[in-house]
Amino acid sequence: MDPVRNPYAPGAGQRPPELAGRGRELAVFEVILERVARGRPERSLVLTGLRGVGKTVLLNALRSQAIGRLWGTGKIEARPDQSVRRPVAAALHMAARELAPRHRAPDRVDEFLGVLKAFALRSNPTGAKLRERWQPGIDAPAATGRADSGDIEIDLVELFTDAAGLATDVGTGIALFVDEMQDVSPADISALCAACHELSQLGAPLIVVGAGLPHLPAALSAAKSYSERLFRYQRIDRLDRIAADQALCAPAGREGVAYEANALDVLYEKSGGYPYFVQAYGKATWDHAPRSPVTAADVLVAAPDAEAELAVGFFGSRFERATPAEREYMRTMAALAADTAPDAEADTPVATADVARALGRRPASLSPARDALIRKGLIYSGERGTVAFTVPHFGRYLRTQPA
Repeated sequence: MDPVRNPYAPGAGQRPPELAGRGRELAVFEVILERVARGRPERSLVLTGLRGVGKTVLLNALRSQAIGRLWGTGKIEARPDQSVRRPVAAALHMAARELAPRHRAPDRVDEFLGVLKAFALRSNPTGAKLRERWQPGIDAPAATGRADSGDIEIDLVELFTDAAGLATDVGTGIALFVDEMQDVSPADISALCAACHELSQLGAPLIVVGAGLPHLPAALSAAKSYSERLFRYQRIDRLDRIAADQALCAPAGREGVAYEANALDVLYEKSGGYPYFVQAYGKATWDHAPRSPVTAADVLVAAPDAEAELAVGFFGSRFERATPAEREYMRTMAALAADTAPDAEADTPVATADVARALGRRPASLSPARDALIRKGLIYSGERGTVAFTVPHFGRYLRTQPA
């Protein structure tokens, strides 16, 4: 069929043509927005799940909902080697710019921008030369005595409080979206929790919407014990069969193309219902199928191309980041998971003691490899003494790679 009309979009964070199976999450966020708009107390939101389940796509969809309600919004992507001070400043600057045209008191906007600039400038190293100092693109003089203490927890509380006040002035709210939230440093996570806690007590119209890997709730709990009650947690998982079929059939139907039932059977078996894989196999199948309706034979012919694409762009890029010792650790995890169940490499944790036993090593000697893999986002530890892959079907991929 015509590849130009191919409707599928297997891209990182790229919204698929049909956002199937996420109606519950969208409805929950709609309730949060409405409650905040009415001055009702509400918690911030945290989305968790494996890579490839569409957390970033959903985060962007939630942001679109907030924009549709005329909220001020900003988004950051956390990095393990970066403080949140600069990206949060940039995100709230964007939110303020969205609210400013509707604000009746320009001086109030400038006052907040001055606080925001003071907060941002604290990211410059002490003693840095003038030419080396970073300057935020904020056209207002930096304020003093507000959000500029240098203590990230104090400063975030003050900054968020002032940002919420700006939103209150125009009768709306502010939503800060944080992708890859598990990569926020422990000190910054603690500060974010403290700021959200303060805002929830004040009933201020500012919420944080985070997305991250399955161990994110544990990281938040380690930072602040009350975080278990501070956020509304939603686990984002693979699509069920009905939603996966909808993700494939709805966009194809708009192009006048149909699938035979057995073709959908094979596509679900191959993709496992993971949204990224659904799009990858759907795209390859469209390009190989000669005509409508698409058959199971078309899917089987196209599957090697989809798998090759995933092997390079989805699995291979992550595999290449691992050292030989780390690859040996992951291969052992994959072998242990395969002994448990066919899909265990995606969902079922493996005991670190079992990994050490299989390698004939002491558990303590494997800690550097395990910790490095966690930092690289390839595995996570949801419970003490266990590890699991962050990437679905990664164990299956590893078993195809030469030692």
